[in-house]
Amino acid sequence: MKKIAVLVLVALFVFGCSSVTVVTDYDHGKDFTTFKTFAIYKGKTIPGDELAKHPLIKKRIADAVKAELENKGFKYVDDESASFVVVLHAGVREKTQITNWGSYGWYDPWWGPYGGGRIDVSQYDEATLVIDLVDAKDKELAWRGKVTKVIGSSTGQDPAELRHLVAEALKDFPPSGK
Repeated sequence: MKKIAVLVLVALFVFGCSSVTVVTDYDHGKDFTTFKTFAIYKGKTIPGDELAKHPLIKKRIADAVKAELENKGFKYVDDESASFVVVLHAGVREKTQITNWGSYGWYDPWWGPYGGGRIDVSQYDEATLVIDLVDAKDKELAWRGKVTKVIGSSTGQDPAELRHLVAEALKDFPPSGK
């Protein structure tokens, strides 16, 4: 029975938690029509940034951001002439999920008439990728996209998966009407 419960939980995580959560926000006073060219920030890393620990994953994400922004009509430049700068950073949190399966009334076949049901506790990691777009002229944050996903040991190794996550994060950039 325990093996079946573990398999059910793994299946729930793989299929139920494989979706991503995307949150975006932007400076409503910013004129995004002035954004024509972009650069990827290569300076100091943000303290605690998980991408600093994984340079290959960071490069794959930067490549995906570059491709996505170019598909949207922005031009990549590798110098200071950019109208906005892309700053990438990420964090990982360990999360706990508790599932109370309840009982089957007066008689629970797993615990007998005196049992209190079943509770499963599982832990997993959740990563958040943050894509900040900074106005190069005034050095202020103009737009932020955050994408959060449950991760496994192979997350970040598949460029197609990263392209999908970046596309989801940048779906609403530039803001409509701006």
